[in-house]
Amino acid sequence: MKILLVDDDQELCELLARYLQREGIESDQVHTGPEGLEQGLAQSYDAMVLDIMLPGMSGLEVLTELRKKSDLPVVMLTAKGDEMDRIVGLEVGADDYLPKPCNPRELLARLRAVLRRSQNDNPATDNDDIIHIDELVIDHSQHQVLKNKEPLELTVTEYNILNTLVSHLGKVVEKNQLAEEAMSRSLTLFDRSLDMHLSNLRKKLGMHDDGQTRIKTIRGVGYMYVTAEA
Repeated sequence: MKILLVDDDQELCELLARYLQREGIESDQVHTGPEGLEQGLAQSYDAMVLDIMLPGMSGLEVLTELRKKSDLPVVMLTAKGDEMDRIVGLEVGADDYLPKPCNPRELLARLRAVLRRSQNDNPATDNDDIIHIDELVIDHSQHQVLKNKEPLELTVTEYNILNTLVSHLGKVVEKNQLAEEAMSRSLTLFDRSLDMHLSNLRKKLGMHDDGQTRIKTIRGVGYMYVTAEA
């Protein structure tokens, strides 16, 4: 595994790099937004750790530009207690977030969870390579979703949420179960990351022709994918 650390706190980067190296993970470090974007697009990494506050370009700007060309998994570092940064980060395509100052062990756990999702280790993907549902095509071999033959730009997490819901078609998936299957981790108190991923996914999928949502919230229980015929 090789990751890119993008943070202007060089001391923190060195600390994280040393910890990751002890766990058998290589890392490169850059300390400005433009460098992070350039390096992330130019070289092959398994994931990126991206700080919000960066010189030259904010982490949100880096992520926005990165998502135009790459689905590289990204874990964002946000200021402790800054809910808005976390929400915006998830909206523009972050796969997960962690408040600073972060515990290296927790960061490693988040990275491994994101990488398990990106490498199709999720048990929900152990189905046929291609699934047709309504006007959607879920192609596991390409890790891609098509709507009316046009590709949808989904993040790794959004893809796995959709795939998890479809794999339980006709059934309600409890919120914690969905987080564990699609995000490879349990939700914590006040954790809104799953809600934000679902909101983004609903926008990208759009409504059925009759105006009904494709992903229905069962209040107090969880979520289910609703087909056009339902």
